Amino acid sequence: MNGGDYIKIVTDTIGKAYETQKQVIEKAACMIAGAVENKRNVFVFGCSHAGILAEEVFYRTGGLAVINPIFFPGMMLNTRPITMTSSLERLPGLGNIIFEKNHIKTGDVLILHSVSGRNAVPVDMALLARERGVETICITNLNYSRSVTARHPSGKRLFEVCDVVIDNMGETGDAAVEIPGLPEKIGPTSTTVGTALINALVIDAVNKMIGDGTVPPVLMSANLDGGDEHNAMIFREYADNIFYM
Repeated sequence: MNGGDYIKIVTDTIGKAYETQKQVIEKAACMIAGAVENKRNVFVFGCSHAGILAEEVFYRTGGLAVINPIFFPGMMLNTRPITMTSSLERLPGLGNIIFEKNHIKTGDVLILHSVSGRNAVPVDMALLARERGVETICITNLNYSRSVTARHPSGKRLFEVCDVVIDNMGETGDAAVEIPGLPEKIGPTSTTVGTALINALVIDAVNKMIGDGTVPPVLMSANLDGGDEHNAMIFREYADNIFYM
């Protein structure tokens, strides 16, 4: 297999994931639309590479201005040594601290991305969200997650404690390409597929808002004429729902 095979695997997986998860994505989109329409807050979080999805959808041209990323320094890819991210995401109780320090309140929506879904931090956050009346959406790999044991004291994996579960339909272990002579697979798919799914989720949420008669707070490129003015108006209107400014 080669790079071209990887491209085909990724595109096939995106198509399969969207077609099989379409109804689940629509349900999640209704949750996000409802939160925005009711001036509640939307957050997104992932550990290490899973956090790339949070970077993808906030303060983004063509994206919803009110999606707030949760960035914890020890979970970011600029952490050194990078192995610290793996240690911290397994630490019970840390997710509760991250949750408490990020303005998350009853009626809000929390999107959690974890491919294996086994580590303590996102499970902590999902469990505390349930206690606090916060709706949760997770993007995960169900086959992968079901094949591993939980690292959370509850014995639960992320898909078992979230309100809506979106399956990225990836390979167990994430990497998808086999090369003769190499024992390990290469070519992980979760970031590319996850990016497609979360953008599809945003688009469906925007469609729902338009159908409800709500003007969605969608950002324009600051490099287009009028973009700065358009975005400034949104930032003023939704100042109470944006926490990254």
